[in-house]
Amino acid sequence: MRKDGTRLRNVDPMYTVASYVMNKRTDSMNMITLDIPIDPIQSYINDKRKQGVSISHMAVVIAAYMRTVAEYPMLNRFIVNCKPYARNEYAVAMVVLKSGQLDNGTMSKMYFDPTNTIFDVNNIIEKFVSENRETPDNNGTEKMIKFLLSIPGILPVGVGIFKFMDKHGLLPKKIIDMSPFHNSLVISNLASIRTNHIYHHIYEFGTTSVFIAMGNSREVPKRKGNEIVFEKCMPLGVVMDERICSGSYFAVAFRRMKQYLLNPELLEQPPKEVIPDPALKTKKCNK
Repeated sequence: MRKDGTRLRNVDPMYTVASYVMNKRTDSMNMITLDIPIDPIQSYINDKRKQGVSISHMAVVIAAYMRTVAEYPMLNRFIVNCKPYARNEYAVAMVVLKSGQLDNGTMSKMYFDPTNTIFDVNNIIEKFVSENRETPDNNGTEKMIKFLLSIPGILPVGVGIFKFMDKHGLLPKKIIDMSPFHNSLVISNLASIRTNHIYHHIYEFGTTSVFIAMGNSREVPKRKGNEIVFEKCMPLGVVMDERICSGSYFAVAFRRMKQYLLNPELLEQPPKEVIPDPALKTKKCNK
């Protein structure tokens, strides 16, 4: 019935039980910090710049996450009304500050394909930021907000209707497309405003299952032989809805993501295979 996902009926019974025991995302949030060595990423960005290609840190992180989702599709699940779904799109939401304003931004989302390369991801981000920074009033989120504020008293009623429709799978695709709360991932680059990483909540309304906040680089102690050395790292504050998959699945998936972040050149070619959600009765899609 939902326009943005397929109901999963062949999941581990534990996930079904967990969704009823922890029926809110605020009950089921797990938080970790991933300290990513910055030198490999910076070296890659510098090399590309010498070749005339400008790649952002945000592009590297999103490309690594999208490639990880292509291999670990359970990351792209979501829970609504205690029921698990496999998302049928790859959407990433983030806030873009309006031109010349530090305290006013617009939140919207980008759409990706699991076969995207890092160059595809970078181009999508650049276009998204440019459009939302210069003409934010044109995005669907801003239009929906203006409508809800246009008539006195419509805001609480409208939001209540949206929540009810979303809970029961009745929200139109047009509204889902305008909503930044229906996504595969929310990401925030707090380092761009010189702020430390945080553990951001995942919204109760919508379908957000993972939130990543990039923070100021920091030195992290690391044992090297008999010595303790300090390695400059980019911290990622990750918040996850633990109902979509097991802790071990999250651990293996983020370990894979870290491999891509340490070797961004692996993201220059499309994946050889995009793996579908194991609970879906479909065959693997080979590229």
